[in-house]
Amino acid sequence: MATATQTVQDVPMSPSRPLPLYVQEKETTAQLEWADLVTLDLGKFDQPNGKQELAAQLKDAVHNVGFFYITNFGLSQEQVDRQFAIGKEFFALDTEEKLKYKADLANGNYNGYRPKGSGEILPGKRDNVEMLNVFKYLPELDRNRPDVIEENREEIESFQRKIAEDIVQKLLVLIAIILEMPEDTLTKGHQYDDISECHLRYMIYRHRTPEENKEYGNIYSKGHSDFGSLTLLFRQPVAALQIRMPDGSWKWVKPYPESITVNIADVLQFWTAGYLKSSIHRVVAPPADQAHIDRLGLLYFLRPKVDLKLKALDSPLLKRLGYKDENAAAEGITAGDWVRARVKGNQDKVPEGGNHEKPVIGGLKAKYYD
Repeated sequence: MATATQTVQDVPMSPSRPLPLYVQEKETTAQLEWADLVTLDLGKFDQPNGKQELAAQLKDAVHNVGFFYITNFGLSQEQVDRQFAIGKEFFALDTEEKLKYKADLANGNYNGYRPKGSGEILPGKRDNVEMLNVFKYLPELDRNRPDVIEENREEIESFQRKIAEDIVQKLLVLIAIILEMPEDTLTKGHQYDDISECHLRYMIYRHRTPEENKEYGNIYSKGHSDFGSLTLLFRQPVAALQIRMPDGSWKWVKPYPESITVNIADVLQFWTAGYLKSSIHRVVAPPADQAHIDRLGLLYFLRPKVDLKLKALDSPLLKRLGYKDENAAAEGITAGDWVRARVKGNQDKVPEGGNHEKPVIGGLKAKYYD
């Protein structure tokens, strides 16, 4: 698997005050059943016939599994680790300070801080995850932010723009090619200056004792799909992420060096009448040799322009294969409606009985799994 990363020089690294060096944790030595996922070398994108070759390589993954890796995406490990360092600094603040930046979760807005325990995993059992979501630096999305974010604003914004204006644009072009549509079909609704709920997320799962893990069924986050178009997870060496395979089994996602793990999310599934798979994934307690570690994560959530409808695309591939837009309930619902309703719904109590469907909006439902 290729791991060399092209470094971009336009992401600045000159904060107002120095950040402690962030060092990635060691990988687990446990023998786990890893998922066999496709790896795309984005360095081939601009080569002759490169896009077509990458799209052909990606086609089965986005249809059947919904997860894949990318390498050579244009950010160095040093630049990625700088973002981990920013997240670590924020989560080291006391709770009272972090709560100054709490997101308006009750109204479906993720812009800001989500405290630990905001959602249930099992009836009466609250989660162990904290998040800080930093939305795009647009006037319409502005809000008060912690000092460590403000002091590193230039670096964070440039990091976001590299993802939004380069990395995900390439992935959206590849998906359009798979759908046999013009290359700009999806990129038009995913521009940095669009009003959308795209965001960079700093995230931490606080570790639990073995007794607590048993009480929670070893679950940190129930099996779920993501809300938007694509999710990018920067390498996290603490093994905990699992994906639900087509046969219903769960397999671990291996943290390959200098890679990003990418998954398809709900909106792309709506737009393709189910051809693209919004993958079900969960977070579980890490193996014994990592169980004592607070699992720090860095993610980017790509979400469409808020006013785009969820109606299926007019794709020659979908027509030929017989995929039809069967979600009549989605006819008048926008991507923004769906995302906000799912964020708001995450604050609900969970029902008894494990796996379940939950109404979201306009007759549409989301599935959850233990």
